[in-house]
Amino acid sequence: MNGTPAAEVNIDEALIRALLREQHPDLAHLPCVPLDAGWDNVMVRLGDSLCLRLPRRAAAAALIEHEQAWLPGLSKTLPLPTPVPLRVGQPGCGYPWRWSIVPWLAGDAADLAPPGAAEATRFGEFLKALHRPAPAAAPSNPVRGVPLQQAPRIEERMQRLAAMSSSVVTSDIHRAWQAALQAPIDVGPTWLHGDLHARNVLVKEGTLTGIIDWGDITAGDRATDLAAIWMLFADPHARSRALSSSGSVTQATYLRAKGWAIRFGVVLLDSGLVDYPRHAAMGEKTLRRVVEGP
Repeated sequence: MNGTPAAEVNIDEALIRALLREQHPDLAHLPCVPLDAGWDNVMVRLGDSLCLRLPRRAAAAALIEHEQAWLPGLSKTLPLPTPVPLRVGQPGCGYPWRWSIVPWLAGDAADLAPPGAAEATRFGEFLKALHRPAPAAAPSNPVRGVPLQQAPRIEERMQRLAAMSSSVVTSDIHRAWQAALQAPIDVGPTWLHGDLHARNVLVKEGTLTGIIDWGDITAGDRATDLAAIWMLFADPHARSRALSSSGSVTQATYLRAKGWAIRFGVVLLDSGLVDYPRHAAMGEKTLRRVVEGP
């Protein structure tokens, strides 16, 4: 069982100050407050209107470059705010990778501050705007947007979770997973966020305020992103509205989307039980909602 990947570099205030003094001295005087550390990046608030985003392991270094290259253009067509890089940091002061200075977006992560049911249509419209054809040069991603059969397998995780007395990995989940594996990809590839779970969606007072963490941006099966609908909305009717607002969803795409929701849910629950209860709670909610419907 694997938990949160370990950081491969120590990112503290001394390093941040050194990088700012060296590369962006006009910002070096601003207060910096650590915000969060995900699997890939450390986020630090800088003053009132900025945020630093620094990879914490080598696997994330290329991902932040994808954000820097593609998000500025893509964001212009999206109806929700995104943290488009305002400045790009370079390796220095013993820190080995590129990093970003992005705008501060107000709001809390959706797993802690869920969006209201009324936001379902708005979220679906965001997905519809995002899911348009991507250029041939779009970043490739071996684990997102691919056929579910080609994504890293989760059967071992499912078996481990199913063995627990209080498991949410039920026979219904297994049936939905098998149906998703058998559903053909019957739509063309589109742009994808790629990692659209609840921690990457910001909410303030029930209203969606931003979509963050675009490191997994890629082109592929839009069902990957549709999985977020089960991760965000507790009300089944809201989930139905989000689906219907996201564009034409074929039966096969719907089944694959449920499969991706299961995959996200299983990985979050299994890894979160090791060392991150917040992720475990996210995973459990997602799996319960898949069973509840739609």
